Amino acid sequence: MPELRLQITDRQRAFIAADTDEVLFGGAAGGGKSYGQLIDALLYALKYAGSKQLILRRTYPELEKSLIRVSLGLYPREYYRYNNASHTGKFCNGSLIDFGYCDSEKDVFRYQSAEFDVIRFDELTHFTEQMYLYLISRLRGANSFPKSIRSSTNPGGVGHQWVKARFVDIGEPNVPHETENGNRIFLPSLVQDNGFLMRADPGYVRRLKNLPDKERKALLYGDWDIFEGQYFTEWDRKLHVVAPFPIPQGWRRYFTMDYGLDMLAGYWIAVDFYGRAVVYREIYESGLIISRAAEAIGAMTPEGERPEQNIAPPDMWNRRQDTGKSVADIFRENGITLSMASNNRVQGWYDLHEWLRPTQDETGATVPRLRVFSNCVNLIRTIPALQMDDRDPNDVATEPHEVTHAPDAIRYFVAGRPMAAEAAEQDEDIVPYATQAENLMDYGR
Repeated sequence: MPELRLQITDRQRAFIAADTDEVLFGGAAGGGKSYGQLIDALLYALKYAGSKQLILRRTYPELEKSLIRVSLGLYPREYYRYNNASHTGKFCNGSLIDFGYCDSEKDVFRYQSAEFDVIRFDELTHFTEQMYLYLISRLRGANSFPKSIRSSTNPGGVGHQWVKARFVDIGEPNVPHETENGNRIFLPSLVQDNGFLMRADPGYVRRLKNLPDKERKALLYGDWDIFEGQYFTEWDRKLHVVAPFPIPQGWRRYFTMDYGLDMLAGYWIAVDFYGRAVVYREIYESGLIISRAAEAIGAMTPEGERPEQNIAPPDMWNRRQDTGKSVADIFRENGITLSMASNNRVQGWYDLHEWLRPTQDETGATVPRLRVFSNCVNLIRTIPALQMDDRDPNDVATEPHEVTHAPDAIRYFVAGRPMAAEAAEQDEDIVPYATQAENLMDYGR
């Protein structure tokens, strides 16, 4: 067998070396993801004689114009042959690579009786979650070969949200994360990581910079918080997410929540002397009856910390027919007196737009009025996930419902017109907003 001389980037090497059950190699365009898939498939096929792999794109024309065409120029003909009729590549040691597609969710059943050692999704965000989960069941075999799902993609597409939730939102990138269904890793890539492309086509980055804002952030910077139909396009983790820091004594404190048996989403917020706020603590728990919810909030509020207001939506004052009591009454009986917020949805979302919009502060730095501690993971996850309502683009879509609880709680806070801390109490407690730059989180890139 002739010696292979392959040139790969450091990011491609990390992808090939990853040994988790599921791997996502994704981010900016031009990061060498598809080439990495093909090199990895080649090395696996040669190492495990008789192995079977499946490489998928959403449609066959996409497959033919990209992966199949590149593989024919990349794989040595001395030990690889491609059958155009069956869309199968066969190696001299008996290993196979099937090139497949799933144009609709019904197409997954074409693989119903198949078995594969490795399944590879190219442009994973073009697939639905149902397709992905079904095809995982085809990962099986009586041999001892290592089994894995290995995917590559850019942000965007029909599957953006579920891919982001499965790989990006679970924690820090480049680190394996254990889940109840196995371990996963997300390996970000940028075009700058692909030195071969940068040398061969130095104008590629310039062309990406000329794209519209959303496409530029997704394809040039690999930004997973940008997608079509997104409501809060102002959201930027580098600006809005900060590492926790001690809250100065003079800052005003508030608590705001959205409550239901399906979810209690509650947030502790501090407002500084300039009227800017930081969300510094989160409770996000389902299945709590009213009294238990009040107890949980009380248990998470340190002794001596007393919010000026506990903000809640108007429906918590609706009286129940069986007891004559409202949710607000039961909270008060359990030591938490609530303040009613406005539930004008559109105006509340408009207000939140303003709080998230970066502006220049008194030092000239560009900062948003609202920032979030990095430990408030559900708020960080759900604000950028909100979509426009198809029937009213001024409002937020109420589905998927799970992502609305935390943002609703913050909407009630901004609708309450929270006041800045009193200037007379500034003294040495002031922590200038712009000087907290060391707390900014460049997270998920």
